[in-house]
Amino acid sequence: MKKIDKTKPVMITGATGYVAGWIAKKLLDEGLTVHAPIRDPENPEKRKHLDRIAAGAPGQIHYFKADLLDQGSYAEAMADCEIVFHTASPFIIDVSDPQKELVDPAQLGTRNVLEEANRTPSVKRVVVTSSCAAIYGDNADLKKTPRGIFTEEIWNTSSSLEHQPYSYSKTVAEKEAWAINAKQSRWDLITINPTLVIGPGINPRATSESFKLIKQFGDGSMKTGAPRFGFGLVDVRDLAEAHFRAAFTPEAKGRYIVSGHNTDLLAMAATLLDKYGDHYPIPRKAMPKWLVWLVAPMVNKAMTRKIVSLNVNLPWKGDNSKSVRELGMQYRPMKESMNDFFQQMIDSGLVPKQK
Repeated sequence: MKKIDKTKPVMITGATGYVAGWIAKKLLDEGLTVHAPIRDPENPEKRKHLDRIAAGAPGQIHYFKADLLDQGSYAEAMADCEIVFHTASPFIIDVSDPQKELVDPAQLGTRNVLEEANRTPSVKRVVVTSSCAAIYGDNADLKKTPRGIFTEEIWNTSSSLEHQPYSYSKTVAEKEAWAINAKQSRWDLITINPTLVIGPGINPRATSESFKLIKQFGDGSMKTGAPRFGFGLVDVRDLAEAHFRAAFTPEAKGRYIVSGHNTDLLAMAATLLDKYGDHYPIPRKAMPKWLVWLVAPMVNKAMTRKIVSLNVNLPWKGDNSKSVRELGMQYRPMKESMNDFFQQMIDSGLVPKQK
């Protein structure tokens, strides 16, 4: 990649989102000009958290009206940008129409952004927020990996519209990105493939599956026990740093698993016990798999018995060494991320304060 001119603006889709908010903060703190295409730029409520971080940073933020699914709507925001971050994609698990609610926005949104990059001569690099969900569908897939660990060479082949549709949508969208990239040679593509993202948000009352999950540790939903559902975990602040380094490290290339820890729900809960265990119903024991299998679909219809069978009591193992080696990533301790996140939820009222 040719040298990036840091006096040029950078564009970020989904800037009001959980991950993108921290990327925007990093860019602004580095003194860059951020172009933020959002659906309703005239609504100050939607922008207030971004405006707050911009007010104390050397960089500047400019808003543009755009919609992920409207072809050509990113043209104005992308003009003169050398770096484009594409983070906007729905992260919801409980859906009634997975094609319409997950696959279409993920795939068509990616296509719209990348085809705009094709039409914008200034663009040199596009960094797409993909997911480790594009690498695997279920923990049981680990047994099919060549070395017993998930790496960047592996693609998810087990998800579909009927089973793990969110993971399927991320796989389809990332493949779309690489297909578009392969047809040209002016801009290069990097995908960031994070695991489950936790940590405090720029918007303390954001809504994402991560917030919903951690909230359950404090509201009594898991007081009888937490399933040993294995997955990887990364702090949102580390994830933002990875995006920044991927954009501005000339030698960076390909996919990057960005994950700090191989863990599970019970181990995550255990990090909260020292500080909050006496005041909140933090789970202290594992819920037996047979019981999870029995009750999960009644509690959440998206948590099917097939998902329980293929994930609970099965480990998740991911190889983050490429991100460490090529991007110089260092990941903060899980306990720090969990405690910062949980405390923010208490302060913002998402988790009720205990006496």
